[in-house]
Amino acid sequence: MNAQGKTIVITGAGNGMGREMALNLVRRGARVAAVDMSAEALQETVRLAGTSGDNISTHVVNITDKASVDALPAAVQAAHGAVDGIINNAGIIQSFVKLNNLPFEAIERVMNVNFYGTLYMIKAFLPHLLERPEAHIVNMSSMGGFLPVPGQTVYGASKAAVKLLTEGLHSELQGTSVGVTVVFPGAIGTNIAQNSGVVGTLNVDASTQKSFPTLPPAEAAEIIIRAMEENRYRVTVGKDARFMDIIYRLHPERAANFIFKKMQSLLS
Repeated sequence: MNAQGKTIVITGAGNGMGREMALNLVRRGARVAAVDMSAEALQETVRLAGTSGDNISTHVVNITDKASVDALPAAVQAAHGAVDGIINNAGIIQSFVKLNNLPFEAIERVMNVNFYGTLYMIKAFLPHLLERPEAHIVNMSSMGGFLPVPGQTVYGASKAAVKLLTEGLHSELQGTSVGVTVVFPGAIGTNIAQNSGVVGTLNVDASTQKSFPTLPPAEAAEIIIRAMEENRYRVTVGKDARFMDIIYRLHPERAANFIFKKMQSLLS
């Protein structure tokens, strides 16, 4: 689906990859409905887009609030006349601790944002997307959605759920006007830890950082938007995600042990 002239909804558009995807789409001639919990962050996205505001609208929504998400399609249609795609980008990580030490409140928060937030968006917008001549859904999984990362087990479980939700949706929508893409980012240079309000980081040792440098959000955004336009089934973002995707397919246990050794020092 060519983005030019289309209306695309992006969650988490106030920072990181979400902001960069919004800017990327505006440059491609798309209309963007930017969704985030922070009105201030959304206004900065609009400022960076450098537009009069006609082709980008802002919507302060907590995607874990089903009623607020259910009201969003009408707000987007009021701003732009139609909606042609959604990019479910908003997500959080967990505190960098083992499952045994992670309280249920934190577990529920991660699942509510990453899985239920994505599900609410799909259920709210899919009836409208099916009415369009062509439309697209992009869901953000993670390298941690196919590969176990110690200290991020619940985060990984939430992203694995997004993976299968997306793949099942793709199968169900075959023969319709709606394309579906699942995205597996690796390490992207965003403030996800700070924005998630977590303790600890996902930083790994220097040798791994040298082999797989953190990908700038703007480069990640370009890969994801291009994948949407090309109607890709799945896309890995970053050298680390591509490499571990291959290794995990060939030898899952070896791949899991590799990540464990890289992360072990953070769990001691």
